[in-house]
Amino acid sequence: MIGASDLPRVNLDFTEQPPIPEAGIRRAGELMASGRLFRYGETGAAGSDVAGLEDDFATLVGRRFCVAFNSCGASLAAALMAIGVERDEPVLMNAFTLAPVPGAVVHAGGAPVFVGTTPDYRIDLDDLGSAAERSGARILLLSHMRGHVADMDRVGEATGALGLVVVEDCAHTMGAGWRGRPTGTFGTVGCFSTQTFKHANSGEGGLLVTDDEDVAARAVLLSGSYMLYAQHGASPDEVVMERHRLTTPNLSMRMSALAAAVVRPQLGLLAERAVVWNARYDLLADLLDADPRIRIPIRPDGEEPVASSIQFTVDGMDAGAMASWVDLATEHGVHIKWFGRDEPVGFTSRYDHWRYADEQVLHTTSAVLAGLCDLRIPLSMTEDHCRDVVAVVRGALDRVSG
Repeated sequence: MIGASDLPRVNLDFTEQPPIPEAGIRRAGELMASGRLFRYGETGAAGSDVAGLEDDFATLVGRRFCVAFNSCGASLAAALMAIGVERDEPVLMNAFTLAPVPGAVVHAGGAPVFVGTTPDYRIDLDDLGSAAERSGARILLLSHMRGHVADMDRVGEATGALGLVVVEDCAHTMGAGWRGRPTGTFGTVGCFSTQTFKHANSGEGGLLVTDDEDVAARAVLLSGSYMLYAQHGASPDEVVMERHRLTTPNLSMRMSALAAAVVRPQLGLLAERAVVWNARYDLLADLLDADPRIRIPIRPDGEEPVASSIQFTVDGMDAGAMASWVDLATEHGVHIKWFGRDEPVGFTSRYDHWRYADEQVLHTTSAVLAGLCDLRIPLSMTEDHCRDVVAVVRGALDRVSG
């Protein structure tokens, strides 16, 4: 057994981000010097940074249309509104997700209905059928939570059989895919995040993609286009916009010019960043999996992740011991998010904390979340950092269970 005094100290900021590319810094400076920071312009609006980002991202994922929002949560809410969610309509969603996702359902006027989670942190397709039948829901908001992509072939079969419209929450899967096809292109709509802690960093932001011209038109108008929708990038033709311009509210949720300027040059870095993230994930997973108390999720054949974080399950410890272990790891510089706490902490909460939704009890999911742990993988993490992190994780387990 390793004593606490024997554990290494990990000197790593798990929230550290790479610098904004020089092109983004330069363009942001030009915008500030001009003072033209609003998302539209009555004059001089040509070459909008947000419209350029929309064009670039639509091309990157292979979708016809893209609309940029001020957050991924806003894009999810707009997606639901654009496909016609009705007041208090049930919307199916993963029980294992983060608070902005049920928040988006409520923002759109719907009612969250939670679907169970497997031990590998993906949506339980058997429970999906039960939840759909029980609730009568016609919409699934599918989260690729923390970058874990479900078997999208099976998801497509299940949702097709159930007649579900799918919106994909791709907040953790920009650049990821399933059998060569990008996430966000399996459902009617896909929504991505450019929050600081995701794969491209604008501070906060969201990108909605779709091939449905009517959904795209409503999303453009919902984002806050006024009658200036021609200034959007990858957006529908004028005749499509005409169908919706007088019946769709302006919710003022469009991404800012500064956010678009700093995130746009990062799109070209996604592939090389993915190589680093995935290499660090693989090393951490191998080292953690060597401990019989720790379970690493099985990643299905066909998944093409961009693993900017790692999740694992600790078995056989009660809540008190888990809390002591997390605290000891924190003292040694390893910041673990644990989904088993009775109360939400920081960004981490779970389905039974969201009391604005109808109460549900999902025993299997609750058992999964009780031991589920989450650790960021910053791009600055080295192989030596990985080894020290695992030494702290495993050594702290020795200490609290000894």
